Parts: sequence; C-alpha cells; structure tokens
Amino acid sequence: MRILSGIQPSGVLHIGNYFGMMKPAVALQAEGEALYFIADYHALTSLRDPEALRENSRRVALDFLACGLDPNRATL
Repeated sequence: MRILSGIQPSGVLHIGNYFGMMKPAVALQAEGEALYFIADYHALTSLRDPEALRENSRRVALDFLACGLDPNRATL
C-alpha cells in the first residue's frame, strides 16, 4: 500500500492535528510506503510572513518526529 498525506504549517499544531493527522500517519508507516509532506506553499494563502512559515515548517517536522514518525520507515 502507498500512503501520501500532507499538513499545512499555518500555525502551532493542536490536538486536532495530532488525532486527525499525526497519530494516523505514525500508525500507517508500518503498512506500506508512507510519504508525508509539509504543504508550505499551500500555507502561503493564510500566512504571508516567510520567517513564520519557515519556523512553522520546522516545528511540524519536529512534531512528526516527536510523535513517532520513523525516518527509516517513512519519507517526510
């Protein structure tokens, strides 16, 4: 199975992001080829500050790892 999903770095992640995206993403990484992305260009529609966008993108990547995403089993 191939899995592809993304998340916008439009702000600080919240519990809805965890239960709606992060937790399922971590669980599905063992099911097949897991590809996850940070949709930073898509976030430009709501966040115009490039420094904030860069920082939010970095935080999302760190949150993925903190939630259990394994870079050896999934591609971020």
